[in-house]
Amino acid sequence: MIPRYSRDEMNKVWSEDNMFDIWLRIEIAASEAWYEKGVISSSEIEKIKKAKFNRKIYDKFFLETKHDIVSFTRSVGESLEYEKRWIHHGLTSNDIKDTALSIQLSQSCKLILKLIDELLLNLKDRSLEFKNTPCIGRSHGIHAEPMSFGLKLALWYAEFQRHKIRLNSVYERVSVGMLSGPVGNFSSIPPEIEEKVCKKLGLLVDPITNQVIQRDRHAEYVQVLALIAASLEKIATEIRGLQRTEVRELEEPFGKPGYVTKGSSSMPHKRNPELSERICGLARLIRGNSISALENVALWHERDISHSSSERIILPDSSLALDYILHLMGGIIKSMVVYPERMMENLESNRGLVFSPRVMLKLVENGVDRDEAYDIVQKNSMDTWDKKLDFRELIQTDKKVRKVLSKEELLQLFNYDYYLIHVDKIYERLGIS
Repeated sequence: MIPRYSRDEMNKVWSEDNMFDIWLRIEIAASEAWYEKGVISSSEIEKIKKAKFNRKIYDKFFLETKHDIVSFTRSVGESLEYEKRWIHHGLTSNDIKDTALSIQLSQSCKLILKLIDELLLNLKDRSLEFKNTPCIGRSHGIHAEPMSFGLKLALWYAEFQRHKIRLNSVYERVSVGMLSGPVGNFSSIPPEIEEKVCKKLGLLVDPITNQVIQRDRHAEYVQVLALIAASLEKIATEIRGLQRTEVRELEEPFGKPGYVTKGSSSMPHKRNPELSERICGLARLIRGNSISALENVALWHERDISHSSSERIILPDSSLALDYILHLMGGIIKSMVVYPERMMENLESNRGLVFSPRVMLKLVENGVDRDEAYDIVQKNSMDTWDKKLDFRELIQTDKKVRKVLSKEELLQLFNYDYYLIHVDKIYERLGIS
């Protein structure tokens, strides 16, 4: 059973209420910095600290001005008296908006990192559970060699460790603020105001800006989200493949205790991997948004607003979508049903063909030319395919093989445990125990 998903935390990050709250924090912090510089009096700053934002007043001003920051500052000014003149002193709109956006991005990163940690824990637990469970490995969709099912999960675990590193890294690069004036040259506000405000907000100072924080930072954020989503789609695609009726080595969670989920309106037998399919669909959406984020890097001169409209969609949507599919995947991994017996049936369904590499290598080790060894094993493999015979029996009766390999040597080759002998070493490398 997958726990019910709540968008409350991520929705709050990208809500207008949160945005306005951050705008007010920045404006007050800037006024406090001006006070510390001796520009604003102590009596005025005490009143400014109590300034309020009123949404109804903002909406009224916005109908007149069609400008969000002007409407915001006027709304805040309505809660003040003469000291309202210091609100937005020396600032330009994007000093407020881009710094606030950086805070929202950093808040979003923290929530996503929390979900990655939960997924990592589930992947680690399930990889240990199936560490020594043999299954067939596949390449091109065709049976290859036996492997540990736990290694599939361990592989994903390692990938999401890398994603955690990536997201922590991008968190540092998006957590920067700016209060540098109309074109970033501090003509209307000194650098020490920016430094004081960023410190109060828990942000680093962007060392150089123009009228905006440069959009390579935001593009990298969406690119990392897209990369995480791509890995989620990879896992979801594997789950979908292994849940196919012909394979049926595992199933994603279906329903919950006391309820019978419906897989189809017309076919009562259906248990579809619809959660994994949902992940695949939303991952594509996030990848598409990453293109828009890259397009937003190039702006005219010191700034235009061609990036603004798309960012209002791609940043919250990508964050919310990834938050959701990370939650889904965490629940799928934790609660998916695995069928080791079916894995063994699928291993046996190829009638011993998976042992062909071991036979070939053993022939070479016993003195047979590699090309000849390959041809001998391939001929028996093709007969296994085409005549539906057992590869192990064919090899044991092949005269060329029996000349160099005893029956005892051959029987030792047909052992699934052999393919698990280095699993412990791989887990040790990953630090999984």
